[in-house]
Amino acid sequence: MQFDYFCRMKKIAIFASGSGTNMERIASFFAENRNVEVSLVVCNNPMAGVIQRAERLGIPVEMIDRKSFYDTDSLTQKLKYFKIDLVVLAGFLWLVPNHLLKAFPDQIINIHPALLPSYGGKGMYGEKVHQAVIVANERFSGITIHYVNEQYDEGAVIFQQKIELAPDETPESLALRIHELEYRYFPQVIDRVLSDN
Repeated sequence: MQFDYFCRMKKIAIFASGSGTNMERIASFFAENRNVEVSLVVCNNPMAGVIQRAERLGIPVEMIDRKSFYDTDSLTQKLKYFKIDLVVLAGFLWLVPNHLLKAFPDQIINIHPALLPSYGGKGMYGEKVHQAVIVANERFSGITIHYVNEQYDEGAVIFQQKIELAPDETPESLALRIHELEYRYFPQVIDRVLSDN
């Protein structure tokens, strides 16, 4: 028998609040991998595009509201039921509660569209980040992939990749360039984190 027969498949849950482009790239990256799969999408926004993307890919979607997320362990039980090995935040805007962090220690990671510790924290997401970077006349921006802790964007950094801003950079053009970094590196870093666990 081959060795990989004895290796349980690693399972990912992706938390998302928006369009789901990162979720789709991650799912596509692992589609041919017999050892890793995106097993569940968790969403807190009933209008989010990620729901349709997940359904098209045949990935179950778990909808959550604030009360169940913060005041119960129902989501933790769902993740345990799916035997989730890694929780990936991909455009998820809520702070992760302590009970979920304790249930998945060093098993929750996030991507942020700037070079942390700069331009992080509550309310700093999407276009707001890119606008702030440009207003500050920064020379560089990029992405940060980090472990999640009790504070927004303050967990230990796993990976960063930077780009130099163009002289005529706009929030829209920077957003496109940052998305390309996310699509390229996020799945690779997830794979590395799973391999190290």
